[in-house]
Amino acid sequence: MARRHSLGVPRPECAVRETREETGLDVEVVGIVGTYSNPRHVFAYDDGEVRQEFSIRFLARPVGGRLTVSEESTDVRWSEPSAVDVPPSQRESGAAVS
Repeated sequence: MARRHSLGVPRPECAVRETREETGLDVEVVGIVGTYSNPRHVFAYDDGEVRQEFSIRFLARPVGGRLTVSEESTDVRWSEPSAVDVPPSQRESGAAVS
């Protein structure tokens, strides 16, 4: 769920926070599924900065909370992994959700 991380905060901690903010669920990170990047997926900003972004996909299990829509989400639900829309940087590199 995490879209951005805060400086000085471990990535798994960001994933836990963002999951809670966007879904209402408290989760425990139990592993890393993978790290993904695609050299063709580049962001160029108006100020001249160019970035090749990457994604870290964590495996987590729910430990509390209640699945609910928040200000940061429009829909939340449990889905089969095959039904998840995979971001372009992962889809184009052949990565799969498992």
